[in-house]
Amino acid sequence: MSQFKLSTRKSLWIGALAVLLLVLVSGCSGSTNDPAPNAAAQPGTSQGTDGNSKTDETATGGTFVYGRPASVTSFDLHNQITSNNAFAIDKVFESLVAFDSKGEIVDWLAKSHNISDDGLTYTFVLRDGLKFSNGTDVTAEDAVFSLERHLKVGGPLAISAKVDTIKAKDSHTLVITLKEPYTPFISELSNFSNGIIPNNFGGVTEEEFFKKPVGTGPFVVEQWDPAGDVTFTKNTHYWQEGKPSVDKLVYKLIEDDSQAINQLKAGEVDAIESLALQNADEIKNGADTTVATNGSWVTEQLFFNTLDKHFSDVHVRRALALALDRDGLTKALTFGYAQTANSLLPTTIPYNSNDTLKALNFDVNAAKAELAKSAFPDGFTTKLLVASGNSTRAQEAQIIQAAGKQIGINIEIESIELATFRERFFAYDFAAMLNSGQADSPEANSIIAFQTDPDGFSKSYWTHYTNDEVTKLLYKGQQTPDGAGRAEIYSKLLQTLADEVPYIPLYYPDILIGVRSSVDGIVVLPNGSVRFEDARIQK
Repeated sequence: MSQFKLSTRKSLWIGALAVLLLVLVSGCSGSTNDPAPNAAAQPGTSQGTDGNSKTDETATGGTFVYGRPASVTSFDLHNQITSNNAFAIDKVFESLVAFDSKGEIVDWLAKSHNISDDGLTYTFVLRDGLKFSNGTDVTAEDAVFSLERHLKVGGPLAISAKVDTIKAKDSHTLVITLKEPYTPFISELSNFSNGIIPNNFGGVTEEEFFKKPVGTGPFVVEQWDPAGDVTFTKNTHYWQEGKPSVDKLVYKLIEDDSQAINQLKAGEVDAIESLALQNADEIKNGADTTVATNGSWVTEQLFFNTLDKHFSDVHVRRALALALDRDGLTKALTFGYAQTANSLLPTTIPYNSNDTLKALNFDVNAAKAELAKSAFPDGFTTKLLVASGNSTRAQEAQIIQAAGKQIGINIEIESIELATFRERFFAYDFAAMLNSGQADSPEANSIIAFQTDPDGFSKSYWTHYTNDEVTKLLYKGQQTPDGAGRAEIYSKLLQTLADEVPYIPLYYPDILIGVRSSVDGIVVLPNGSVRFEDARIQK
C-alpha cells in the first residue's frame, strides 16, 4: 500500500509490510543468535544515498527534514496500521527483534534469542544497559507488560500466535510459551506493533502516555500536530552509542507529490517519502538530488469489493483481469523501478510462486468470452475509487478505464482526497479501488492472511472475498514448518487467488526515497520505512 499497511485478525494477525525469508531466520528451531559481546545490532549497511559511503566530511547535529504525504495521527502502537503512523511509531518504540535492509531478522533490544526444538518456547535476553528515553532502565517486566497489553488490545496488527504465557524469568530474560507452533511468530515480533513500552505506562494514563510517548527508539516526540508536522529530538539515552547523529528529525506534511519534489529541489526538505516512479530519473540525475532505493514488500493492486453486485461475479473479475495489459501498464508507469506481478506476494518474500503461477494474462478475446459467461454479458457501468494527489495511481486508473472499455465495462474514475478515500474503503463504500498491499515483516503470511481472511480485521483487505479452501490453506501454512511442504501450501493458495482474482496484482515497485545529495547514512527498509540513526548532512 502507499499509505496503508497490512495485517490480519487476532487469530491470524501478521506482525509488519509484513517465514524469515526461509533460511534467513536468525532464530531457527533449537538455535541461538548471540552476537559478539557488546556488539550493537546493525540495521543494514549505513550508506550514502547512491549506495556508496561518502568520503566528504559530514556533520553531526542539526535538523533533518523529511517530507511525507500524510500526517501522524496516533502513536498508539497497538491500535495503528497505516504507514503514516507506523513509520513514526518505529522511531520512538523498538522491538526485541527487528529486520534489516535485506529483510533479515536481527536481534535488537534482545542481544540473543532462542527457540526450543518443539517451536513452543521463545527466550529473549535483553541487552545490558538498556534505558527508555526518560532515563529509566528497561527490564523484562516492561516487555511482559507491552506484549500483554498488545494481546489485550488486539488491534489491526495483533499477536496472532496462540500465546500460553509471557513471563520475566529475571530482569533481563523474557520467556514466551505458545500453545501450539506458529511459524511466523519470530518474524511478526519484528513489527513496530511489538515495540517495548514502560510497565504500566510509566505511571501515567494511556491517554497521557501516547500524547508524550516514552520508548527506546532513537528519537523522542518534541512537538506534534496530528493534522500537520511532527518534530522529534535526539534520544540522549539511546542504546546505540553515538546515535542518532542528528539532533532533530522533522516529519513535514506535504500532501501533493509534485509539491514534495519542488521542495526537495529547493532544499526545503532533506528527503521525501514515496517518490513518484515517473520522477525517479529526474531526481536521481538532479544537480543537488539523488534517489535512495530498496526492493520492497509491496504489491500494487486493483481491489474488487465482492459485495458489489458486479464484482461479486467471478467472471466479471476474470474478464477485467484478462482485459488489462499488466506488462504494458508496468512498463509505461514505473520506468524500470518495478516488475510485473503474477502473484500476490512480491519476489522479495518467500513462497511467492511468481515463476510457476499461471496468471490471467492479457487477452482481449478471452476477456470478452469471460464476460459473456457473467450475469452482465452486455457490460455495465461502475466506479473506480482512487486517492488524489498520486499521479501514478491517476494514470493507472486511466489505463484500467481503457481496458474496461474494450470489453464493454464503463469505468468512471472517482478521485478523492486521501483521508476520505481511507474512510470509504474502510467502510466498504466502493466497487473497485487502487491501493497496495504490503508485508509488515519478511513473512508470506504477512500479506496472505490480511488479504484472504474474510473474518479478519480487514475482511480480506476490504474485499470480503471468501473461499473456505483458501482459509484452510491459510491456517495450514501458519502451522507448517518452513520447507517444501509450506511452499506447496502457498502455491495452491496463490493459484486459487490468481484464478478467482478478488484483486489483480499489478506490479512490485521498488521503494524510492528522494534525497538531497548532501545527505548520507539513511537506510531504506523493504517495508518503506527509513532508519535515520546514521543520517547526516554533508557540510
